[in-house]
Amino acid sequence: MKVILSSNPFRDRGMKAARQVATVLGKSGVECCFCLPFELGAVTPPDMPRDIEFKQMEKELPGADMLVCFGGDGTILHAAKDATSHGVPILGVNLGSIGFMAELEESELTLISRIATGSYTVEERMMLQVRAYRGKQLIYDQIALNDAVISKGSIARVAELEVMADDTVLFGHLSGDGVIVSTPTGSTAYSMSAGGPIVEPDSDMLIITPICAHQLSARPLVLSARRNITVQLPKRSRKSVYLSVDGGKAIRLSGTDRVEICRAECRTQLVRLMGKNFYQLLNQKLGGGRG
Repeated sequence: MKVILSSNPFRDRGMKAARQVATVLGKSGVECCFCLPFELGAVTPPDMPRDIEFKQMEKELPGADMLVCFGGDGTILHAAKDATSHGVPILGVNLGSIGFMAELEESELTLISRIATGSYTVEERMMLQVRAYRGKQLIYDQIALNDAVISKGSIARVAELEVMADDTVLFGHLSGDGVIVSTPTGSTAYSMSAGGPIVEPDSDMLIITPICAHQLSARPLVLSARRNITVQLPKRSRKSVYLSVDGGKAIRLSGTDRVEICRAECRTQLVRLMGKNFYQLLNQKLGGGRG
């Protein structure tokens, strides 16, 4: 069995957590290699270890059986696209604040030995296919585990959008800060903060959540995953909006640009060791009670 250990060096100082897991798995005969989840660029943590050989993620994923991510949900979201394209399941270790997608906390690292004996399950999560068009030209194509956000950005003005499910207009001209189209996994992220519903993450549906809408009729909607969502600016609009997928770098949209969103053919696989149900996790992460 081969496992990739991918740790956010700004959260896992000195790769302490990743080293501990490598030791635990090594004793069980599991082959481990270290890969960084992103390029460091000009900023490198001062406690970055020099004795670890970091390999390239794109070269290691095709032969891997599992990817272990150390960090917050952002680290898992970043890894999900590449891991999913190679059919590699992801085990998340939370080193951030909430960590809804992570299975283990830093204090539970010894439990990772269970993967050597196959004592785990794999949960599949729906993803979004997000495409942006300028006329007939495809200008953006990405998959998302959490959400696609079309918003006004940081500019202090109102965004006006047309949101359609198939050929049906959902809100008329939606006025406000924008709209979130999320998966059930993303229902506990930005969508929840904007007033959207919490949905069991292993279900299949689309969640449409207006952001700070300036109309009483604009309420969050839960739609069948069979629907195709289109978001665009009204005709003759001179404004611009921004599209961001899973919290990534935003692209600017204007004029006749449109965003088309549907259920992706691929699905993210998340490794489960603990057997916690979703409602126990809600209580634990959001403080709604005792899990």
